[in-house]
Amino acid sequence: MKIIWLGHSGFRIEIEQAVLLVDPWLTGNPMFPEDQRDAALNGATHVLLTHGHGDHAGDALAISKQLDIPLVGSFDMISFWEADQEIKGIGFNKGGTVLLDGAKVTMVNATHSSSIQGQQGPIYAGGEAGFMISGEGQTIYLSGDTDVMADMGWMAEYHQPNIGILSAGGHFTMDMARAAFAARKYFNFSTVIPCHYRTFPILEQDASALKAGLPPNVQVIEPQVMEAIIL
Repeated sequence: MKIIWLGHSGFRIEIEQAVLLVDPWLTGNPMFPEDQRDAALNGATHVLLTHGHGDHAGDALAISKQLDIPLVGSFDMISFWEADQEIKGIGFNKGGTVLLDGAKVTMVNATHSSSIQGQQGPIYAGGEAGFMISGEGQTIYLSGDTDVMADMGWMAEYHQPNIGILSAGGHFTMDMARAAFAARKYFNFSTVIPCHYRTFPILEQDASALKAGLPPNVQVIEPQVMEAIIL
């Protein structure tokens, strides 16, 4: 399995026969080098979206059309785009599971908000979500934008993820200390990868508080853009 950070909350996850582009905001992302766009998109099979905000879904339609691959996410958001933009879509909802080229993806709860920009202001884009992504004998909990929530307890018990990709920049989501609390209280991760940080000055700039809040047997990997993490 390869996990490649695209900056902010974007990831390229190569798992089973799938190459998932998760929340691939590339255009205008100050962390993503534009000359790496082709490498980031090469061989992608699906675009997976946690919610509709522009710093997550900003490139989703363009990538789906360019590569002729489906958008996967909230039924409300995907159905709207299927009708309005004539893209391929796989819409589902919390508790639902889809099989994407061998990777098992289950939508789980998050606590945040979700909208896309319309001509007269924000348009509701279905509920915000996280994902449990399973394959190759491992399960990733990708939190999406969220705060700590009690649902993490049953989600951890039921899905037993060993890898956590956690939003941890603060202001809009959990900060590093809160992400550490969530990981320590609810999960039994062997590896934690923070995201939604460093992009702007308002967000946390390093993962020191996350590392300090977790036991030493938990590997915290601060990702580097376009550098593969092999697990």
